[in-house]
Amino acid sequence: MGTRMSLDPRTKLYLVLCLSTLGVAVTDLRLLLVILAAAAVAVKAAAGSILNLLGKLKRFIFLFLIIVVIQSVFTRGGTAVLRLGQINIITDTGLVRGVQTLLRFLIVLVAAALMATAKPRDIIQGLIQLRIPPELAFMVTMAIRFLPLLRDEAVDMLTAIQLRGVNLKKIPLLRRLKMYSYLLAPLLISVLLKARDLSLAMEMRAFRAFPRRTSLRTLYLQPADYLVMAMATVFAVAVAASAILLS
Repeated sequence: MGTRMSLDPRTKLYLVLCLSTLGVAVTDLRLLLVILAAAAVAVKAAAGSILNLLGKLKRFIFLFLIIVVIQSVFTRGGTAVLRLGQINIITDTGLVRGVQTLLRFLIVLVAAALMATAKPRDIIQGLIQLRIPPELAFMVTMAIRFLPLLRDEAVDMLTAIQLRGVNLKKIPLLRRLKMYSYLLAPLLISVLLKARDLSLAMEMRAFRAFPRRTSLRTLYLQPADYLVMAMATVFAVAVAASAILLS
């Protein structure tokens, strides 16, 4: 495990916005690779290691390949790479578009992983200090926190099925999808129950009882935060200028 860089959540949010915006706006493959590398370096600095993120991305390799193939097949123009009779199935232009889309997905996913290195309480406080209403800041943070909860509930249900002797890998795909559909109702009910418990806990703590909320702690930007934001700004300007020159 490497050394973590302690950054303010607002700095991480600024990095996510810069990297994601560049990933969506830029089309050149070389620049997209540079942006992806920068996002990976940022996650490495914030989390101390990128191996955990790579392990999670490995689960989506099949989905990434499907994205590349679909983009390649439905993009016309260019030299044929794969032909079926007189029909061009895959062209070089389609492959480039497919790789572009894949890199954009990866940039957004890797950049978003930066926010996972921040504590939910710090994210809420950072958003509030950015003059975002506390209710909206809390809602955004809870939405982020509920995604892992939804995943854990689904994993628990699948584990319970496997403990009853069901081998999911040997079940045909259509039957497996049908079985997954049966899990949606109990999964939704479980999440709604947790949401109800959360709302009761918030009411017992007098959430929104007063027009203005106070906090025990205040976040302050450190010199490292200003340095990182300055570097991110210079990087964004350099990439944008390079994209204009290469277009």
